[in-house]
Order: sequence, then C-alpha cells, then structure tokens
Amino acid sequence: MSFNLRGAIMQNIAGSDEEKVEATIQDAIQSQEEKMLPGLGVLFEVYWQGASEQEKQEVIQQISQELKQ
Repeated sequence: MSFNLRGAIMQNIAGSDEEKVEATIQDAIQSQEEKMLPGLGVLFEVYWQGASEQEKQEVIQQISQELKQ
C-alpha cells in the first residue's frame, strides 16, 4: 500500500491564508515533533518552486549562516 504524504499535506494546506500558514509553521517549530517535519518540507518546497533566483540565494545564505552558529 502506498501513501502519498506530499499530496496529503498539500490537500490539508491548500487555500491557507497567511495567518494559517504562519500558525502552521510556528506550531511545527514550537512542538518540536518530528512528525511535523514533512509538512515543513512541503511548505519549503512550495516556497522554493515560486522563489526567484535571488530569493533562493538569500535563503541559502541565511540557512548557511544559521548553521554556522
């Protein structure tokens, strides 16, 4: 049996407004539950697919800087 986790997450977050997206991100981070990581990954994928090359570079730089701390 195969389960499409990405599809299920996309279905759950489809049509979310900015407040709902922020609440989802904050909840995932604050709960520190590993089961929330795939949802954050899908949100990041959605962002990445719509980001310009400059936005992608800024995110890469920010993440790299945070990982050095």
